[in-house]
Amino acid sequence: MADPATYRPKPGEIPNSPGVYRFRDAHRRVVYVGKAKNLRQRLSSYFQDLAGLHPRTQTMVTTAASVEWTVVGTEVEALQLEYSWIKEYDPRFNVKYRDDKSYPSLAVTLNEEFPRVQVMRGPKKKGVRYFGPYGHAWAIRETVDLLLRVFPVRTCSNGVFKAAKQAGRPCLLGYIGKCAAPCVGRVSPEEHRELADEFCDFMAGQTGPYIRRLERAMKQAAVDMEYEKAARLRDDIGALTRAMEKNAIVLGDGTDADVIALADDELEAAVQIFHVRGGRVRGQRGWVVDKVEDVTPADLVEHFLQQIYGDQRGDAVPREVLVPAMPPQPDAVAEWLCTLRGSRVELRVPQRGDKKALQETVLRNAQQALVLHKTRRAGDLTTRSLALQEIADALGLDTAPLRIECFDISHLQGTEVVASMVVFEDGLPRKSEYRHFAVKSFEGQDDVRSMHEVLTRRFRHYLAERVRTGEPEIAGIDETEAPSGPIDPETGKPKRFAYPPQLVVVDGGQPQVAAAKRALDELGVDDVAVCGLAKKLEEVWLPGEEDPVVLPRSSEALYLMQRVRDEAHRFAIAFHRKKRSKAMTASALDAVPGLGETRRKAVLGHFGSLRRLKGATVEQVMEVPGIGRRTAENILAALAGAAPKIAVNTATGEITTDAPDEIVEPDRSGGGAPE
Repeated sequence: MADPATYRPKPGEIPNSPGVYRFRDAHRRVVYVGKAKNLRQRLSSYFQDLAGLHPRTQTMVTTAASVEWTVVGTEVEALQLEYSWIKEYDPRFNVKYRDDKSYPSLAVTLNEEFPRVQVMRGPKKKGVRYFGPYGHAWAIRETVDLLLRVFPVRTCSNGVFKAAKQAGRPCLLGYIGKCAAPCVGRVSPEEHRELADEFCDFMAGQTGPYIRRLERAMKQAAVDMEYEKAARLRDDIGALTRAMEKNAIVLGDGTDADVIALADDELEAAVQIFHVRGGRVRGQRGWVVDKVEDVTPADLVEHFLQQIYGDQRGDAVPREVLVPAMPPQPDAVAEWLCTLRGSRVELRVPQRGDKKALQETVLRNAQQALVLHKTRRAGDLTTRSLALQEIADALGLDTAPLRIECFDISHLQGTEVVASMVVFEDGLPRKSEYRHFAVKSFEGQDDVRSMHEVLTRRFRHYLAERVRTGEPEIAGIDETEAPSGPIDPETGKPKRFAYPPQLVVVDGGQPQVAAAKRALDELGVDDVAVCGLAKKLEEVWLPGEEDPVVLPRSSEALYLMQRVRDEAHRFAIAFHRKKRSKAMTASALDAVPGLGETRRKAVLGHFGSLRRLKGATVEQVMEVPGIGRRTAENILAALAGAAPKIAVNTATGEITTDAPDEIVEPDRSGGGAPE
């Protein structure tokens, strides 16, 4: 914990200009980003008596070890730069809005030849038009089901579309009139795109023209005594009307606006936003934020506007933004929003009328969300703190281990030996810092030796970085062997193996713990605790101890350690399966002359497995685009001369001598890149 006086800038060094500042910790990690109209006044406020600071601000300035600033020309530039840095560095002490759930949106893939209507979550993609977000996916599907009567746009996946095209028969939706069936040529690409555009226009609020057009067609059909057609059009009008009723009319003037409200207390705040398009609520989203700094509602509004509109352009930014309080620099924020939209954006606080009433409704939603969040999270926050303290007490640590790293070894009878490293900070997984290892120093099955290698490699990176940054040398690490470093000295962005843990957990008992401890001792690392969790009896083993530490079965400490261990096990198995699958399917084709990675994947994708490829003829292999006769002959010759693969069916125990049908087993681990 640093004394702010040790890195306080000298009098007169800080300019009076507007700018953006960054606080960094001892590892050069950016822990806080802020902006100021006057840098000198703002930064001086952080270096007053600690007793006068907000508790969270006290923690920030004592965690930091340095401060730096960048001068900009205007407040708008400061706003843009602050948003960019917060997004890049993900500072620990900045306000972070997190969705209380992953909200689905209705998406139309206009970037495809035949646009598709579907439910999408996650980041937005280029060329896709989005509507929403909605509270539930079923609400989207109900709306789409009603609209497909009038706008029969494709909703099937690419696989189903291709299968129907090859078979010459549409799917069920094509037979019942809820798809125009472009897969079999019932409509041209231009006609189908026109349907998709009309669907988008209707969802964007332009409902009147379609309703009136259908009503005129229905009346004309009745006059012409085409009663079946008139009845069908009547049902279409009813479907559109029911779809419109799902979005309540709130404003009668066709307003396009985002209505924002927030509810907060001393520790947290909940923000809700209603997206109003064409006078109707088209979507709703909610966030909950930990107030890790001393912020006012106006500050929260500014942070929220930055994070929700920072990546938006054009019509995604509405013409009007209604907020509960004006941000500290309203003119700069409004100008920034205008730049993003490309036209005028009005930022204001509603005072009366329908818009004020709607904001009160949004506020009630925010208050309810905050109460619900506290009900769900209070136990979790308390439990995590209790678990970390129990671990510290059981292992004899001076402080609670805020960063825990767990290592696990995975292999199949000594083949494709890999290891995983998972990271938990404050009792929660930090998946961006997960790492894979491929054991390189030997072949065969030896978990103890593998654990020693992995721990050595992990901490050698860390120690080499300490030498590079000028910290005291340990264990004779040669500076010339240092990697590029986990922290970019210019940007402060974290890289690999940037920070040491307070606790290393290994999956195993005494032998694995002894190997891990020996690796740390050889490197001279003496400030990291080591323990092992043996799966059979869930015993915690410490280095040099003959008896394990037995945690109560109901203790929160044991639950947390089990979760860390199981996550490391899952991550290691996922990487091992990926490597094993790749080795079993690609090795036989690696040596084929003239067959590169792209064409190798094309061949495997065409036949589905090496078994089918091995039984094919030269002419069948030549059907793959880009494969000539000579290459086809080389492929079959390589497969004919390859040794049979030994595979075990883990479900039945059956041993086979052919490669499995599966080509690629996807990596669902969700962690970092292999090391």
